[in-house]
Amino acid sequence: MTTVPWLTILWVLPLLGAAAIMALPARFGSAVRSIALAVSIAVLVVAVIVAVGFDRGGERFQFVESHDWIPSFGAGYRLGVDGIALVLVLLTAALVPLLLAAGWHDHRAADEEAGAARPRSAHTYVALILLVESMVLVSFTALDILLFYVFFEAMLVPMYFLIGGFGSPRTPRADRARAAVKFLLYNLLGGLVMLAALIGLYVVTARSGLGETAGVGTFDVRTVTAAAVSGDLDATPAVLGALCFGFLVAFAVKAPLWPLHGWLPDAAVRTTPVAAVLMMAVVDKVGTFGMLRYCLQLFPDASVTFAPVVVTLAVIGIVYGAVLAIGQTDVMRLIAYTSISHFGFIVLGIFALTSQGQAGSTLYMVNHGISTAALFLIAGFLVSRRGDRTIAAYGGVQKVAPVLAGTFLVAGLATLSLPGLAPFVSEFLVFVGTYPRYQVAAVIATLALVLSALYVLWLYQRMMGGPVRLPGGDDGDDGNDGAEHTRRLSDLVPREVAVVAPLIALLLVLGIYPKPALDVITPAVDDTLVSIDISRPEPVVPPERPVAESGVPAHGSEEGEAE
Repeated sequence: MTTVPWLTILWVLPLLGAAAIMALPARFGSAVRSIALAVSIAVLVVAVIVAVGFDRGGERFQFVESHDWIPSFGAGYRLGVDGIALVLVLLTAALVPLLLAAGWHDHRAADEEAGAARPRSAHTYVALILLVESMVLVSFTALDILLFYVFFEAMLVPMYFLIGGFGSPRTPRADRARAAVKFLLYNLLGGLVMLAALIGLYVVTARSGLGETAGVGTFDVRTVTAAAVSGDLDATPAVLGALCFGFLVAFAVKAPLWPLHGWLPDAAVRTTPVAAVLMMAVVDKVGTFGMLRYCLQLFPDASVTFAPVVVTLAVIGIVYGAVLAIGQTDVMRLIAYTSISHFGFIVLGIFALTSQGQAGSTLYMVNHGISTAALFLIAGFLVSRRGDRTIAAYGGVQKVAPVLAGTFLVAGLATLSLPGLAPFVSEFLVFVGTYPRYQVAAVIATLALVLSALYVLWLYQRMMGGPVRLPGGDDGDDGNDGAEHTRRLSDLVPREVAVVAPLIALLLVLGIYPKPALDVITPAVDDTLVSIDISRPEPVVPPERPVAESGVPAHGSEEGEAE
């Protein structure tokens, strides 16, 4: 076992980077972006070191660090990763450098808004992104429930300022403020419900004698999970059900799960594309991760009880998000509603309570993060050229910016789960894992496949196909009439290509060869199912019948006698 505290280094690096950037004088405005990028790349290197050192056949939780934090309350500084946490750590560490590069000039809108009183917006912007990364990484690696909760709530603060303080210059500050407050209130309400459940769980662990000293409880996930599996928690099923509900509400808001999704569309379109991707592709995954790590393991019986209700809500969210995406006139809002549909698939696979479903959901978290990042960032690059999010304002983009249009098409096809691209594998596993337990839900969810093809292909046709649309709204052709449009809608520049190319490559690689990711995920998923004492449903195989030489069942068989 390594003595290097890699997981501590993993989350402390971006925290220290953010602090150092904020300490620099304003004259370093152009350098702080490079510093933040270097810090995020260093975090990615540490994450890769952890991934390389992870033993797929070893203990479930590896790179474990355990130190006293608040011993009088049974709280400790406990970190560790299993296969589920590892792939999400890699997703976070890989996306943040790309997001920093994509948003290289995003802070300028805040500078223009401030006028002569130029703020240190570059410092603040990149520092907030690094702060979010740090807190998300702690959430994925925490093995102490109280430690998880502290950072689960703390990450709301930098996201609040990213949503409210940075956005398009054409987005009124009041609209951004309302979206930020809406985001904060929804998530704080969920967090308060979880806090009540957390206190209740601590009381149960103390009464059950799980702490190291008499009368003291514990927040150690492993200890509480073992007690829940063995039935040693001193609480009635009703109490455990109420505690599970408290955790589930907080995670459903964060995910977001219908009908607790209301904060997402406004938050996604009022801020910068980079902050929106950080929120949808990284922060929101903490909610679905929490369902796997905490709801299922700490409250196995209650999770099984709630499963049909959660599956129903997930299916509603799948169809609801897809239907509303079709009706959007704002390209950014359309993509935001597709995420609501995709999160429904993730939750559906988790609460299908099968190995295939949960493995598919975990892989879906990764694939959704990549595909949403690609689609949202490319759309953001396009919108930044024209300053208009309205779908009808575009047309014929593929004629003047073929690389932008081509990458947009690949990202869109990934969103509709085209075979050969990464989301197809995870969505297929979710369907395979859901059908044995919830046939009706699986059949209804397939409706989203048709709807997703409709909104993606129709979106591409309206924005990228057809004649070139001039800035004034008239249609031009391929000749001189489109010259002004060509000038204003230039193709992707090298920096933007450097951001998009890795995302497209990951979509292709994970779509063709997902085995390395699934080999890491599946053992952790199986351990989760074992901990809640649920086995994978096996297909019903008819009993073998003796066969005569003629190839027909012998008359002496049971079937023959029944006839």
